[in-house]
Amino acid sequence: MREIFAGLPWWVKWVAVPVIALVVFGGVIASIIGFVVSLLFKALLFVALVGGLIYVVRKFLSSSTSRGDW
Repeated sequence: MREIFAGLPWWVKWVAVPVIALVVFGGVIASIIGFVVSLLFKALLFVALVGGLIYVVRKFLSSSTSRGDW
């Protein structure tokens, strides 16, 4: 691989080749990033909902046992 890029200018190695790779594989990279962000958002939402449920249940149980009218 080094032999292929040996006689080429620096901008071909560090600018043109990455730009071509982004154009060719841009859709794949964007879909992978979108999938990961979506998965992280769903995990965060799940943790927040479970935490809220635990908070509400503990608050309800502590208030119902302190009243003693059940």
